[in-house]
Amino acid sequence: MRIIGIDPGMAIVGYSILDISKSGELNLVSSGSIQTSSKDSEPIRLLEIYNDIKQILDKFKPQTAGIEKLFFFKNQKTVMPVSQARGVIVLALAEYGLKINEYTPIEVKQSLTGYGRATKDEVAKLVKVCLNNCNIPKLDDTVDSIAIAICCARSFYSKAINL
Repeated sequence: MRIIGIDPGMAIVGYSILDISKSGELNLVSSGSIQTSSKDSEPIRLLEIYNDIKQILDKFKPQTAGIEKLFFFKNQKTVMPVSQARGVIVLALAEYGLKINEYTPIEVKQSLTGYGRATKDEVAKLVKVCLNNCNIPKLDDTVDSIAIAICCARSFYSKAINL
């Protein structure tokens, strides 16, 4: 099964494409980021995110999606733009016909590390372990998208083996 993992944002959207075999083995196919310019208007930035997500979906043809669920924001200035970016991403995923699996940051951290309050470094180390020590990107947003995809894969795989 092919999974797209997405860490939404207005300035940076992290994405990853992960394959999970029937035996549960994970393979990172691709990962990267969509970066928009703060010099552009919000509508232009949202359109760029939407179009880029659609291109990624067309290129990699995932079968399901994992995306970070927004549930708490420390910075009131960024909550609305991130929510809008997440909205256009969810729209693109829905248009593509994907099942959308939503995970809070705590759920992702719990799935990877066993501790919902793990640090970014701890999550990155476990991402690397889950992917058999392959080189992982340095950008936090991209690493987070891989962690989301792994969480989605684990959720899918645990349901499949419990049938």
